[in-house]
Amino acid sequence: MEYRLSGIATAAAIGAGALVPGAAAAQTLDLSVTIPQLKVAEYHRPYVAVWIQKEGGPTRTLAVWYDQDAKEGNKGTKWLTDIRTWWRASGRTMKFPADGISSATKAPGTHKLSFAGGRSALPNLSPGKYFVTVEASREVGGLEKVRLEFVWDGSKAVSVKGSGSKELGAVSLTLKR
Repeated sequence: MEYRLSGIATAAAIGAGALVPGAAAAQTLDLSVTIPQLKVAEYHRPYVAVWIQKEGGPTRTLAVWYDQDAKEGNKGTKWLTDIRTWWRASGRTMKFPADGISSATKAPGTHKLSFAGGRSALPNLSPGKYFVTVEASREVGGLEKVRLEFVWDGSKAVSVKGSGSKELGAVSLTLKR
């Protein structure tokens, strides 16, 4: 038996991206999220979700911080529903702990996240308009989200900054190839 591969079949077999100039170059999304120190009577670390969405497309969760130590009956996941926008968009369909996405809640301070396109929770981004959203919810506290909007053309680096007013501080991202 003889097999013949056309150019299209060959491209599909080895991955079409390998034939597109520049497609193999890795994209890197660096994100900085500040959790402010609040002076309140009862402080609990916030639950935080980070996701990316191409305009008009589905959401893709990049990170979820929650109380992973509350293992009794998976109790820590109970409060994920309080991250309302993320929960409605994609959280309710996820299983926890989510490999490579979920981690423990973070103390006040600035936290750095880095994602490699196509090798982590971040897909390879095609040119277009995107939104990265960080949403935080705290027990006996509030709910806040910061949405960063950017246009990715696939070649030049993009930097965007935003800030919350209570549950989140400065949030910034840099996307580069």
